[in-house]
Amino acid sequence: MTTWEGAAPDSPTTPGVSGLSDLAEEPSPAGSPAARVTGRWTALLSLANLGLWIGYFAPLQVLLPNQMQDIDDAKKTTYLGIATAFGALVAVVAGPVAGALSDATGSRYGRRRPWIAGGALLGFAGLALLSGQHTLIGVTLGWCVAQAGLNALQAGITALVPDRVPVRQRGVVSGWIGLTQSVGVVIGVLAVTALVTGTISGYVFTGAIVVLTVVPLLLRGPDPQVPREELPPFSARSLLGSFRFSPRQNPDFAWAWATRFLVQLGNALATLYLLYFLRDKVHYAQHFPGRKAEDGLLILILVYTVTTVLTVVVGGAYSDRSGRRKPSVIVSGYVMAGAAILLAIWPTWNGALIAAAVLGLGFGVYLSVDQALITQVLPTARDRAKDLGIINIANSAPQVLGPALAAPIVTYLGGYSTLYIAVALVTVAGSVLVRKIRTVD
Repeated sequence: MTTWEGAAPDSPTTPGVSGLSDLAEEPSPAGSPAARVTGRWTALLSLANLGLWIGYFAPLQVLLPNQMQDIDDAKKTTYLGIATAFGALVAVVAGPVAGALSDATGSRYGRRRPWIAGGALLGFAGLALLSGQHTLIGVTLGWCVAQAGLNALQAGITALVPDRVPVRQRGVVSGWIGLTQSVGVVIGVLAVTALVTGTISGYVFTGAIVVLTVVPLLLRGPDPQVPREELPPFSARSLLGSFRFSPRQNPDFAWAWATRFLVQLGNALATLYLLYFLRDKVHYAQHFPGRKAEDGLLILILVYTVTTVLTVVVGGAYSDRSGRRKPSVIVSGYVMAGAAILLAIWPTWNGALIAAAVLGLGFGVYLSVDQALITQVLPTARDRAKDLGIINIANSAPQVLGPALAAPIVTYLGGYSTLYIAVALVTVAGSVLVRKIRTVD
């Protein structure tokens, strides 16, 4: 487990982070960091990530599905697919562009901090805009604005790991950051189903969390100004290059992108209609009179989060100690595929509970170890945020393709059982492709 206090800054035997009293030391921003980051810095970064994931998941899991059902119950699955697909298209563009601009930013506030602050504020504006929409077009536009802001925020936050964390510590730091994704689902769903009721208040409250959770990182997280000679050259042509990389020159980066894309496609297929799955297939409300499907969704997320917590930091720490990333990523993919098979062959409440527990065990390891693996195959040090923006396309593009595939599967090709078999197949494919990466064990 992580050692939070009493470790020497450069102790090679401690997989965690050093004491809470100091912030991270300041390595050369364009070079490879050597000094271990501190617990306080990791906590600040994790808090900002927590707000980011709440900003994503509270709308995706509850607010958007309910909003679309209010607009047209008969067309809710189609409408939700349209809104999330257009939002994901914006994310595909916003992530790499914001990353490239962040890499080239030479402000006295640093190169990541302006994009973290601006992304959080734009994300809040988009979520606030969503709160007053009652048409498909209005909801779609609002979600696109929110996605632009949240992805700019994510570009700045994600780049801080390769900027400041040495390779030997990235597994455990990525584990703590990955933990916030799971906790973010719980807090996001709980916030908009139990603490704050109503669409308007739910969106505004979510946006406020996004902004407030990044403030400590902005005020206390070091982000030194980068000398202009160390910044990558920037032009309109280089901005278009934000979406391009050479698989021939960087094959491991290409394989890492492909594996992330397939696993995230499986995740998109599995989660987009989870609330509707509980309502229409499991018939949760009929089995538990007086409860809503949202209550069942929260229970599943809590079970999933508990098992994720059991593996996310431990998995990252183990990969740091062993120096091996690929075996953990491969096994975690198989475990996640097993959870999807359970949902396909046992579409009941008990089956969903067990599947949620199994999914958490696999996804916890995947969250920490795969992210650490990716930071080790980035093509260049100067373009970290841009390259991570390209990786973020592998996160966002499945949100476009997912609805296009899921809607006809659910409607015409066998329903939810077929959908979850498809989830298992693409997740296994992503796990198999990890073997193609050569420069990381």
